[in-house]
Amino acid sequence: MFPLSRREFLKTSLAVGTLSSVGSLPLQASAPKATDKVTLGKSGLQVTRLAFGTGTNNGHVQASLGQQEFSRLIHYAYDHGIRFFETAEAYVTPHMLGEALKPFPRDSYQLMTKVTTDDFISPMRRIDDLRKTSQTEYFDILLLHWQHTADWVSETARWQDGVLEAQQKKIIHTRGASVHGLPALRQMPGNKWLEVAMIRMNHKGTRMDGPTEDDNNNPDHVTEVVGHVKQVKKEGMGVISMKLVGNGAFTRHEDRQAAMRFAFKTAGIDSATVGFKSTQEIDEAIDNMNLALA
Repeated sequence: MFPLSRREFLKTSLAVGTLSSVGSLPLQASAPKATDKVTLGKSGLQVTRLAFGTGTNNGHVQASLGQQEFSRLIHYAYDHGIRFFETAEAYVTPHMLGEALKPFPRDSYQLMTKVTTDDFISPMRRIDDLRKTSQTEYFDILLLHWQHTADWVSETARWQDGVLEAQQKKIIHTRGASVHGLPALRQMPGNKWLEVAMIRMNHKGTRMDGPTEDDNNNPDHVTEVVGHVKQVKKEGMGVISMKLVGNGAFTRHEDRQAAMRFAFKTAGIDSATVGFKSTQEIDEAIDNMNLALA
């Protein structure tokens, strides 16, 4: 087992000391935290509520740190309780993330990637290539990336079959899709193949779903997006959200806090991925999510 960080050791020691001092007093349930594990619907997979995203500007922001600094940032997140990490085939970060995660036991964190659903490519071969690049035997979650048309469900049937085959071989544990635009999002409710839905979310509709797949601002469509989140959750899907800081547009702290609160309290998402480039951003996201969950 990977050794406890100093912070985790102190938290554990304090908890033991507190329990030993209260005797038979009833225990108080602690408030939900960003680093708690949550279950993604009927998939049964547990992830931390906060995920470390590595795709800011397709990962160029994270890659610009260089491997050493990027690894330090990943280790900082891990030591502070984040055990859910995200990348994608279309990002420039999969190999860097694989390198950064090498010191940690594979079963101590969850890894999510997203595959580009190209034509004339073998899904199993592509998934095997992704595993090699990410230096992992399996992915906890694999999503069909950037589904953005109303007919994506029928158009990706071959990929869905390939992902199911990979699940049977246990090289993928949980399957899903990420969508851009309302035409694609509207296909998620009622979809029996999906276990996880990745849906953009913030209180202002910044870089969120609208009539097309374009990354525009769509404040008038936030209510519909929230309705779809609630529906797929009723159907047993896990919901992971992105764009909680408006793709970096929310420069005011209060907007970043409001976005986090809206995503968890109003929309009711399960987990959120945020792209980080500094330890300060990690600390703030943990604090903002803890505040939103209180």
